Amino acid sequence: MRAVALTKYLPSDHPEAFVDVELPDPTPGPGDLLVRVRAVSVNPVDVKVRAPKDKVEASPRVLGWDAAGVVEAVGRDVKRFRPGDDVFYAGSIAKPGTDSELHVVDARIVGRKPRGLTFAQAAAMPLTSITAWELLFERLGVPQRKTGTPKDALLVVGGAGGVGSMAIQIASKLTDLTVIATASRPETVEWCKSLGAHYVVDHRQPLAAQVQALVPGGVRYVMALTATEQHFAQLVELMAPFGHLGIIDDPQTPLDVNAMKRKSLALHWELMFTRALYDADPLSQQRLLDTVADLVEGGTLRTTMTQDFGPLTAANLRRAHAAVETGRTLGKIVLSGFP
Repeated sequence: MRAVALTKYLPSDHPEAFVDVELPDPTPGPGDLLVRVRAVSVNPVDVKVRAPKDKVEASPRVLGWDAAGVVEAVGRDVKRFRPGDDVFYAGSIAKPGTDSELHVVDARIVGRKPRGLTFAQAAAMPLTSITAWELLFERLGVPQRKTGTPKDALLVVGGAGGVGSMAIQIASKLTDLTVIATASRPETVEWCKSLGAHYVVDHRQPLAAQVQALVPGGVRYVMALTATEQHFAQLVELMAPFGHLGIIDDPQTPLDVNAMKRKSLALHWELMFTRALYDADPLSQQRLLDTVADLVEGGTLRTTMTQDFGPLTAANLRRAHAAVETGRTLGKIVLSGFP
């Protein structure tokens, strides 16, 4: 099979950061699917794993943790899926990635592709949908209801990114929260508003005064999706007592969690790979993705794909990684098909 892989961990503009390779076709295990990949998307986790380091792989390593495709074969224990089914999923960080023609994935973390979306549009959604949904409803404990009566507020830091773009939609469509997003450019402000944000504030400026002008009592929930260490003191200041702070990024310096004590604030981590890594109810992610598919088909949620960089080749994947590294992408970048 054709794939895009690495053996050295190099800057994204290096010609050997990714290379086009031919690898043996993988074989699904008893509980797995063999999927013919039709499209993938690029996430910050891809960039973090590929980041330059003094390490060389003995054999080509395939990255990628988002895919949409068609089931090619099923393991003997798989009951739900059959060859020819259209699916989408985010895979496991502990296994070979999706940047290949064929990919083996645990059937329990795979959902049906939303009807009406192209494979490229669908590939933009799994990882960010799972992350946003689990963080909002499972980690932060936000009630999933829509009564039309605003109650409490949510701040989404980095609203125009992949996870932020899904979090805004999910929170504004499925909960009673007032949704405040952060963005800093005219196009990202408009994007957040188009997804359902009630207000947008500028994360280049101190956040506390801007948010407290909108919610004087402070926000109960915060999804800190990027630059958490930079904003941490401001986040603690703008939160209401007994509030919940959820983070997904990797602060490079320790956070002063003692600052949270006075308000009795709670800190929550979200890593969508945890379920696959520890076999911790992975089937819940299948149910989640199926729900997302239902919501897309019903017009409640929409794809966050904004750019298709063309076929999955080493050159195009290097370009996509370089774009994600800027931290200024809008929504999601995808690659679709093979040359």
